[in-house]
Amino acid sequence: MISKKLDYTVLIIAVLIFLLLQLPHFGQIQYPFRLLGTWFHEMGHGLTALFIGGDFKYLEIYENGGGVAYFTLTNKFISIPSGKALAAAGGLLGPAIAGATLIISAKSTKYAAILLRILTAVIIISLLLWIRSFWGIIVLGAFAIFFIGVTFLKNKKVEVITVLFLGLQSILSTYLQIDYLFTKQFERNGTIHISDTQAIAENSFGTYWMWGTFILLISAFMLWKSIRFYFKR
Repeated sequence: MISKKLDYTVLIIAVLIFLLLQLPHFGQIQYPFRLLGTWFHEMGHGLTALFIGGDFKYLEIYENGGGVAYFTLTNKFISIPSGKALAAAGGLLGPAIAGATLIISAKSTKYAAILLRILTAVIIISLLLWIRSFWGIIVLGAFAIFFIGVTFLKNKKVEVITVLFLGLQSILSTYLQIDYLFTKQFERNGTIHISDTQAIAENSFGTYWMWGTFILLISAFMLWKSIRFYFKR
């Protein structure tokens, strides 16, 4: 476990770093973390499709920070409409789930080190199997190298700070893309696409704004519970 004093010190540092990355004059620093947030989102889509019996083909991350995951679904375990709804929700909740897990792991130096290595391994696997875009390969490759470097330092405090920052960045990326949660459709390369929340609504019930609200509340709950757990004695 980490001492109470170190708890607050590490969390304050992580929050300050996160706020720094949101200031408008630090766009170049923010950029790679925007792409990392996109990676969490698209991996959420693809891995969800994989877990429910589909096939995760590949994902692309674009220079403007957007991305798309390509996958196919079958009715092996659940119906196709239910699979589409779950895969869409997986992309929206993926960053929150990953972020909460990282924050919780930071309570222990041992588990923080384990989660950092797991995250690094998942990034490397995604580079080998799924990422098929120049910007995705460059940025995620750089993150993988950086995380490997952090593990070689064998400094527990640095590992905890890194895991906490990544957890906050991941879970709060939902709120940085709040407009998307309440968007019914958008344009990409001259083609109109439905949003993830609209995809959930079309394949289950309700409206896109209802699901946007639900995703937002779930993400806030995960953030609150993970931070509460982090400070629990």
